[in-house]
Amino acid sequence: MEFSLVVALIAVASSCVFVHFLARGATKKRRSPAAKKLPPGSLGLPVIGQSLGLLRAMRSNSGERWVRRRIDRYGAVSKLSLFGKPTVLVAGAAANRFVFFSADTGRQEHILDLVGADHRRVRGALSEFLRPEMLRMYVGRIDGEARRHVAGCWSGRAAVTVMPLMKRLTFDIIASLLFGLGPGAAARDALAGDFKRVMGGMWAVPVDLPFTAFRRSLRAAARARRLLAGITRERKAALERGAATRSSDLIACLLSLTDDRGGAPLLSEEEIVDTAMVALVAGHDTSSILMTFMVRHLANDPDTLAAMHEEIARSKRDGEALTWEDLTRMKLTWRVAQETLRMVLPIFGNFRRALEDIELDGYVIPKGWQVFWVASVTHMDAAIFHDPDKFLPSRFDSQSSSPATAKAAPPCSYVAFGGGPRICPGIEFARIETLVMMHHLVRKFRWKLCCKDTFARDPMPTPLHGLPIEIEQRISP
Repeated sequence: MEFSLVVALIAVASSCVFVHFLARGATKKRRSPAAKKLPPGSLGLPVIGQSLGLLRAMRSNSGERWVRRRIDRYGAVSKLSLFGKPTVLVAGAAANRFVFFSADTGRQEHILDLVGADHRRVRGALSEFLRPEMLRMYVGRIDGEARRHVAGCWSGRAAVTVMPLMKRLTFDIIASLLFGLGPGAAARDALAGDFKRVMGGMWAVPVDLPFTAFRRSLRAAARARRLLAGITRERKAALERGAATRSSDLIACLLSLTDDRGGAPLLSEEEIVDTAMVALVAGHDTSSILMTFMVRHLANDPDTLAAMHEEIARSKRDGEALTWEDLTRMKLTWRVAQETLRMVLPIFGNFRRALEDIELDGYVIPKGWQVFWVASVTHMDAAIFHDPDKFLPSRFDSQSSSPATAKAAPPCSYVAFGGGPRICPGIEFARIETLVMMHHLVRKFRWKLCCKDTFARDPMPTPLHGLPIEIEQRISP
């Protein structure tokens, strides 16, 4: 681990020492053995706790093994200390249900938290734009972005690096569809630069000092918000003069929403900017990571690649624009995507905070404690997914002839897009852009890996060197 990261971690954690010991002392004061049973485990060394061990495991792509060792030792609910805070780690199907359905936990604060916005109201507004009925109108625009991307970044090249290209593609699609920023727009390039800095600080140690990634991300987030506020005002004026419609982009859709009491705007300008920032962050990483790791897997699985090519080639003649109906026929391709997400879940987990004392699995999580939810445990559970280490897209095929792989997973076991009230509203959006891009790649190219096939989490899964591959253009029939 880098020395600077250790120093920064100790610096930020040391600011929590007093709170840390207060929390431990308060727990001892309030708790009676009969009334409050804390989970098994240890808080470890003061301030540091288990933080360095977790970070080291994440950097070496052994985070899942680190979690599995804790589960084997303490069970699916255990206490520890992370980043100066008393924490309860939760994992498994019961923990997934708890996280998805409990109203007693809230997200930890970060630089893109909503400011005074009601979660259900903003989520409902975003879901309005991401409804399948709305998204089917945008397949052509997504297809156009993918065609421009492939022509400019893939065609005529002998080698490419996949992950940065997928990140740029997903950003361009979001910029076009959500904010109305077309190719060549100066605002699109400015937002791309600021967004990269924002993402660089999302998982940085939260020390707001000059020259830190966190400070750079704060400044970039402020610039991005100002840019989106300007777009919001421009779109409002365009709607008023009839130069834009509700379906023009996400911001136009949000501006058009009204309440049930008299037609007043449902969201303020600040809430629209908040929603746009959340959509930008949430819609970026999952799809780019998914497509990158699909390319990675298919490089070593010629049978699956050939089957996908057959499915794709028979759906369209070369050069024809894709439609919603074409995407609904790409069933194997989406099963490959689902299995990729099962094996390489983009999100390792997240942190929440107990708003009240919570009972889970016979233990109490005290109010104010941090809850560290690990998402991927059920995905690799042999009791849920047969042969979990094998890549078997057929496990998502209800018509499969193999009962072992076609068996439906229990509720809250497959959590690539969350679940319950916290299911990702952008599932259909991610499905469309993934299918569109994979259609063009599989139809036009063959590829092989250029280097060792490995990846690490930092904290998102990242292939070695961004996944460089050699590509070969297919000859059109």
